[in-house]
Amino acid sequence: MHPFQPPEEESKPRYAVPLQSFIDTTFFQKLSSFKLDVAQLNTDRIPLYARIYASGTPKGSPSTHLFLNQQCFGERNSASTGEATIGLGGSIYNFNVLEQFKQLDKKGFINEQATLLYEAGKKDINECVGFCIISFADLKKYRYFYWVCVPSYSPSNVEFTILKSNVTTSFEDNIKKWFVDNPSKWVCLLMEDGSVGNYSTGLEGRFLGLCLRDLSNVENVPGTITKNFLTILNHDYPDVKDTYVFFYRGEERLFGQVFKFSKSSAVQPQGSHLKVGGWERDMDGKLSPKMMDLSSLIDPIRIAEQAVDLNLKLMKWRVAPDIDLDVIRNTKTLLLGSGTLGCYVARALMAWGVRNITLVDNGSVSFSNPVRQPLFEFKDCGEPKAETAAANLRKIFPSLNALGVRLSIPMIGHPVVDEEVEREAYEKLVALVEEHDVIFLLMDSRETRWLPTVLGNAENKIVINAALGFDSYLVMRHGNYKGESAERLGCYFCQDVVVPTDSLKDKTLDQMCTVTRPGVAMLAASQAVELLVTMLQSEQKSDVSTSEETALGCTPHQIRGFLHTFSSVKLETPAYEHCSACSRQVVEESIKLGWEFVKRSLNDPGYIDNLSGLAKVKNDIDNMEKMLGSLSFNESEDEDVLS
Repeated sequence: MHPFQPPEEESKPRYAVPLQSFIDTTFFQKLSSFKLDVAQLNTDRIPLYARIYASGTPKGSPSTHLFLNQQCFGERNSASTGEATIGLGGSIYNFNVLEQFKQLDKKGFINEQATLLYEAGKKDINECVGFCIISFADLKKYRYFYWVCVPSYSPSNVEFTILKSNVTTSFEDNIKKWFVDNPSKWVCLLMEDGSVGNYSTGLEGRFLGLCLRDLSNVENVPGTITKNFLTILNHDYPDVKDTYVFFYRGEERLFGQVFKFSKSSAVQPQGSHLKVGGWERDMDGKLSPKMMDLSSLIDPIRIAEQAVDLNLKLMKWRVAPDIDLDVIRNTKTLLLGSGTLGCYVARALMAWGVRNITLVDNGSVSFSNPVRQPLFEFKDCGEPKAETAAANLRKIFPSLNALGVRLSIPMIGHPVVDEEVEREAYEKLVALVEEHDVIFLLMDSRETRWLPTVLGNAENKIVINAALGFDSYLVMRHGNYKGESAERLGCYFCQDVVVPTDSLKDKTLDQMCTVTRPGVAMLAASQAVELLVTMLQSEQKSDVSTSEETALGCTPHQIRGFLHTFSSVKLETPAYEHCSACSRQVVEESIKLGWEFVKRSLNDPGYIDNLSGLAKVKNDIDNMEKMLGSLSFNESEDEDVLS
């Protein structure tokens, strides 16, 4: 008994749109992160892989739904997840400029994609179908323009017509079982003996028909990708004049049609001679791209994070491709001082993407502060500086891990008054230094910087110092002490021959306050942060040589700027062996004695003098002056000699 009803009539075939796209917001979120972290300015093909749930198509929908989400960017996985799940490969081309998206030759593009599928199908017929997306992602406004196509194609010299619709076969159960057992395959062959097997070439006269998965949901009307399979069959079996095709739709649904191949030429077409279609239409049936606006759906904090990252990554893409943004982001910074310098340094760090900033200060916001210190407003007056500055940083950028600590740093030259309180402050300062990677010294007085300088050396931390004059400033990085005698860069106190003392005692108001031109603090703060960021680009970090060029440029030891002449100079000075803050004797004694070392330093003016060796240096100088004085003579007594 012949397995088919004989063909009776010929008609032009009807096709339905096979897939209707539904794109989840997670798809665009993943596209955004992929664009920022991986693709950057590259507009090359990004592979996608979707899974189609044919059984989930609503009865009233003419097409199977193509759901796209963040998982589409994962690796291709052909593992079975049930007979209703079909894997479909695809790609997306994301353009950098909206005009590129608009001006793309859509016809030429889909022809190119169809040719790629055709060439892949000649090697494996299961690869002759796929989808493609063109898009433009506006990452500032979170608007996404996109257009999906599922290319369908047929040879320009072959016309497919229907000889008979709705044919049946007695081997229906064999076909259904094969598709259930082979969920990753799109096509198989029905052999003469009723068996069903994988599609292959070289079987002329031995197969009865082609069996396809169908994504259309219109009764007895297959999807347009039917033409893709018939095109590959025509290539592999050029002598075929007509064939039975059975369409499997799952859930026990199967129907058949007989296709006739009417050829105008015996020459096989090349990819450029294909008739192609497949762009998705909008809700009004027009060939037009779509736009999704996620600005109201995405968490505004998340939007802020990505916007900050975008500005920095644009810098990396366009100007400095070797810059390491992650090392900047992950650096933990400790700002000692929350005044003018502290505020501007915090803002610059935040602009560079630093996510961890701790501010320390023992003062309160005064009425003169808000106009010069950008983290304070008039309503903040009277509030603690550090905590208020940290809170306002978080208002500016909620994802920032900003902490404010009210703390009085023990100062050399200021005797201990309440040991319990000052020891607690010392231990808190030690803990803060240990927890952070970088310490900025941004305080008003010289003696306040002494203890953090010692601790920075003891803990081998990066220390950046910024100090202001009326129309000048100093920005410098401290060399790191490692218990070695090798040459290293000096610290803020290496050029002193005296130990810091109480600089605030008996001072007038103008001497107690930092009196500077308003722009000096901004210049010093910005250069301090830029110096740090440049250092972080080196593998040596704090030990980077002043002669090394990183991805962002040179790494000087000191920068001294002068607004009077609008100039700056770079200086380099070695560590002083008798420095009151970073000499071997001082650092090792601080590590050994801890608080006891600090207490002696504060209470005994001569302790650090003797420990560092400065007392001996001053004594040697005094002795030399006395010796030179004994060699002097009275000019009037030696008149005759001189004449």
